[in-house]
Amino acid sequence: MRTDPGTLCGRRVLVAASGSIAAVKTPLLVSALVKAGAEVRCVLTPSAARLVSAVALSSLSRHRCYQDEDQWNPDQPRPLHVSLAEWAEVVIVAPLSATTLARWTQGLADGLLASLLLACERPVVAAAAMNTGMWDHPAVRRNWALLGEDPRVLSLGPEVGLLACDRMGDGRMAAPECIQLAATSALQRCDPHGGVPRDWAGRTLVVSSGPTVEALDPVRLITNRSTGRMGVLIAQAARFRGAAVQLVHGPLQVPEAWLEGLGCYPVSSAEAMQEQLGALQPDADAVVMAAAVADLRLRGGPSPAKAAKVALQASLTSNLEPVPDLLAGLHANRPATQRLLGFAALSGGEEEIISRAHAKCTAKGCDLLMANPIDIPGQGFGEAPNGGWLISANGGVEVVPVMDKFCLAHRLLDRLLSLQEA
Repeated sequence: MRTDPGTLCGRRVLVAASGSIAAVKTPLLVSALVKAGAEVRCVLTPSAARLVSAVALSSLSRHRCYQDEDQWNPDQPRPLHVSLAEWAEVVIVAPLSATTLARWTQGLADGLLASLLLACERPVVAAAAMNTGMWDHPAVRRNWALLGEDPRVLSLGPEVGLLACDRMGDGRMAAPECIQLAATSALQRCDPHGGVPRDWAGRTLVVSSGPTVEALDPVRLITNRSTGRMGVLIAQAARFRGAAVQLVHGPLQVPEAWLEGLGCYPVSSAEAMQEQLGALQPDADAVVMAAAVADLRLRGGPSPAKAAKVALQASLTSNLEPVPDLLAGLHANRPATQRLLGFAALSGGEEEIISRAHAKCTAKGCDLLMANPIDIPGQGFGEAPNGGWLISANGGVEVVPVMDKFCLAHRLLDRLLSLQEA
């Protein structure tokens, strides 16, 4: 299963590491970006160079790693900080230390990275990492708030974890997989001035994702092939656009790092998912029902002990019942201003799928319904791409060409936002 969003191929990415022990993870990020097809250049501050080897970054990026002593090298035809800032389509600072954060927000240019960040007119992904006490210091928080006012910066605050100082708390750098997602989002969404729109800021989005599982006994179950990729990418895309995101999910088959920064509510059965969605729905501006809910469950609940094969067969013949209709339930209970996006995994010809999708959109009360064919190789469950038709409540049909699911996530969020602002 592919784990990269697949939209970095050929893009110019500059990765800079400053003086935090989290710099030991920077080579993992560089390697992942190169594998995704990006053209990568690297910059190390003097402090970072004591933690990670410039040779390692050069080898992984297949290009020279730049340091402070290179900034005014007479062999450079132009100022290095300017040429690198103009070369990059996106800059990633990972890790961003307290010192580099202070230099950046105060406009200091006393080194290659500090100068580069001031000269940069493209989007910047900033992944902070430091000791918990440092992160909680008022001066650092003021600087972080200042950085958040820069429209070109997509800032990733530190995660909770075990730090190098043996302390458990905020300070761990976002995982390389999550940073890669953020960079991909910044490239997809940036405006001509390098700004990264936060058009979902101040809004709350609830997303369901993954399969549900209906137990038959302690061993056997009913489920489906959903990996949860589509829903998780919608959740992260909305987060990068400023939304507060709550993710209700069944068992997922995506990198764990893709869940960073989200409010996650793991569930198993359709009933548990229904209960959690019901608790979160009242405060949501929009709900995306991307989960693949199992169709059937055992009436009366699962057997407490493993059933004999003959008994199980008899039970499956006579005791299966439909699970609750979660999408219809969301429509029945939603506030008047709340928008609802559903999904329909269908098979058949184009006319048949569109007809069935229209009927489902009306029956379930969706504002939008994404209908995707599941019988086309290379897209759908477990695959990186997806496509199909976006059905509107007013009867509209929008052809959605096959694209990476992260691109599709942003496209669907655009359409949801246009309905909210109408």
